[in-house]
Amino acid sequence: MPENPAGTPCPERPQPETAAPEPVLSATVPPETVAPEGETRASSESATPPAPTSVRARGGPPPRPDTPTIPPGPWPAPPSPSAQPGPVHPGSLNPVPRLRIPPRSARVPLPGGLLAATVGAGCAAAILVPLDRPGIGWVLAGLAITAAVYGVDRAARRAKPAESGGAGPEQEAIAQPADGPAAARGADTDAGDRTTKPAAGDASPDREEALVAGEDGSDDPHGSRWPRRMPWARIWWAAVALALLGVGGFRAAPWLFVLCVVGAAAAGSLAVVRRSVYGLWFDVPAVPFAGLTSVPWLSRAVTRARGRVGTGSQRIWWSLAVAVALLVLVVPLLTGADAVFARLVHGLLPRIDVPAVVRWGLVFVAAGLGTAGALYLLAGPPPVAASEGSESGMDPLGWMGVRRFSPIEWGIPLGALTIVFAAFVGAQIAVLFGGDDYVQRTAGLTYAQYARSGFWQLSIVSMLTLAVIGTVLRHALRQTPTQRRWLRGAVTVVTASTLVIVASAVHRMWTYQQAYGFTVMRLLVEVFEGWIALVYLLLLASLVRLRRGWVPRAAVGAALATLLALAVVNPERFVAERNVQRWQSGKSLDTDYLSTLSPDVLPVADRLPAAERAAIANVIRARLSQDSWQGWNYARATARH
Repeated sequence: MPENPAGTPCPERPQPETAAPEPVLSATVPPETVAPEGETRASSESATPPAPTSVRARGGPPPRPDTPTIPPGPWPAPPSPSAQPGPVHPGSLNPVPRLRIPPRSARVPLPGGLLAATVGAGCAAAILVPLDRPGIGWVLAGLAITAAVYGVDRAARRAKPAESGGAGPEQEAIAQPADGPAAARGADTDAGDRTTKPAAGDASPDREEALVAGEDGSDDPHGSRWPRRMPWARIWWAAVALALLGVGGFRAAPWLFVLCVVGAAAAGSLAVVRRSVYGLWFDVPAVPFAGLTSVPWLSRAVTRARGRVGTGSQRIWWSLAVAVALLVLVVPLLTGADAVFARLVHGLLPRIDVPAVVRWGLVFVAAGLGTAGALYLLAGPPPVAASEGSESGMDPLGWMGVRRFSPIEWGIPLGALTIVFAAFVGAQIAVLFGGDDYVQRTAGLTYAQYARSGFWQLSIVSMLTLAVIGTVLRHALRQTPTQRRWLRGAVTVVTASTLVIVASAVHRMWTYQQAYGFTVMRLLVEVFEGWIALVYLLLLASLVRLRRGWVPRAAVGAALATLLALAVVNPERFVAERNVQRWQSGKSLDTDYLSTLSPDVLPVADRLPAAERAAIANVIRARLSQDSWQGWNYARATARH
């Protein structure tokens, strides 16, 4: 009860009824900071003063809300988004601010030498790559692209941050201004071309974790800078990509080199992108897709480069463009008017092959965008996958909302597969020891017909079982030691049984080829089954610690290593040698098929008698054409001598 100055208590006066305060929709006024008149806030007596408030006065105009800013994160500091008036809610005079977040191409830093690397790699590929055949130019173009990406990446790694020295014009891509949003807002340069250190507790929805502390050679846990060291994994994948491109220098089989080019592209992507949260389906084609999406990023680099060029230089370029346009219009008219002048012009100008120019343009664009895509991913990497060590101790619903199955739920299908596979393995053991007589008595087929009839079915079973095991490893509960032991045991039994099925499929195909002849396609199917067996072995290795995050990349690495081993073996020569051995044992020789192969089979064909050698070697040599220096190939070069 209030007291008057004399100390006599005065009667309490009733307060007039007032309407509830009108809510103020402002980004700077929390609802709890607005209090009616006459009330005392309890928090005012606390040690920490309340946050500043902005209360709209009665009858006055609504205050304009401050423009919100994005707190700095690991990405380059984007321009402060502008608050645009949004739809007005009924009963409110304050519009809801609408933020405009800059696109990713405006936030990824621009490294120095980006345009030079892109144009240089495109020109090198257009000059070196022979599109119509395998040749040494492919690996030379791969070396040029690798050197361009590595040069820009190395320069960005060695560039000094802003806090340790001034950043030059080419280093502003990784320059780091002072901490805090105020420093990012007060910068007088292009905020989209720099990065800032993340503030503590930053929870901006646009943050993307680029690097993990201690990985990729970076000391920055938020990935706000280009990593200082290059990890060995990237060197390994880059070496595999160059080795696959180098196959074109000594193997002439077109189909083999096409597979090597596809494998080199996949290895190049994995060399650039670390294991991301999006999985292997994103990581393998990351560089080609990033090349397509990096066009706005390149446009930003062109705009920045044009801003550094003086007005006089721009006028000179415009003058040159006008001069070229005039010559293109006038010279054809003059050559059509006078035959002597036309002969002089045709003697001076080189002959232009339009299809060749189109091929050069396509190769230039593809190589340039590939280089830009690799640098785009290095400058703004996707979020890195979390460590699998955090999977232990999860709730029953599973990690990140993934549904987890109890041992009974996943044990029923795996148990059914185990019983069926055990019966099949028993039958295969009987066939293995019984031989052709046992097959004819039980199935009424020859051994070759028996082998032919079951290969594709066994291959499908092995691939389906691989998908089942992968699903079980992803969704099975593993919280207790008992659950983990049951999971290891069940998957091991099914995997061992499936390996027997894979071995049976490979044996059947080999038996079929011995009976009906060897072909490249049949050999490739056998190699594919061998790779499936390697994947099963990798799954068995992942059961030791129940961590499967490394298995997909290891499976891709095993596939690329298998492809390299196949190129070293020389598959077409291997097929020719096996068919010649069958012919020497009294069976027929399919010279028509062998004549359709590449010059890789000529060392085998030259050892045949004259008739067979002419039917194979002469046909192959007749298809050979002259190679340029970019298309030089060892197999074709030796075939001409």
